[in-house]
Amino acid sequence: MEALQDVAHISGRPGLFRIIKPGRSGVIVESMDGNKKREIVNVNAKVSVLKDISIYSEEYDKSTPLAEIFTTLKEQHGEKIDFDTKKSTPAEFFTFFEGVMPDFDKERVYSSDVKKIIQWYNLLAKEMPELWETKAEEPKAEKEPKKKPAKKK
Repeated sequence: MEALQDVAHISGRPGLFRIIKPGRSGVIVESMDGNKKREIVNVNAKVSVLKDISIYSEEYDKSTPLAEIFTTLKEQHGEKIDFDTKKSTPAEFFTFFEGVMPDFDKERVYSSDVKKIIQWYNLLAKEMPELWETKAEEPKAEKEPKKKPAKKK
């Protein structure tokens, strides 16, 4: 899931953004909401790259990367998670997330975090389906050592 390196969440803004390239006054991003609107995000804005986000575990020093959570969600729910994030209670969010990550820390992970994860997964599955495609490794052909030219006498 190296493609998560190119996707970010900007604090205070809904949705996800594809990182295009760094600019002089910030980062150029493109919205992933279907409009593909490009803009420059100021250097002072809090931009979190999805590859760097982890979910707290009950063990104090352990956390699970978001990429692993997305992989588990893909295995369990397929292309789309059918979960009503607007009408669900915090208890329902936690019950759902226990099926994905049984050892998450219930004191440091909030229902709003689980809601974001569900929304992000559905958005990424729609906008970046290549994210879950596994690359087939090509078998490496054994190289024959190059023969040195025979010395002439």
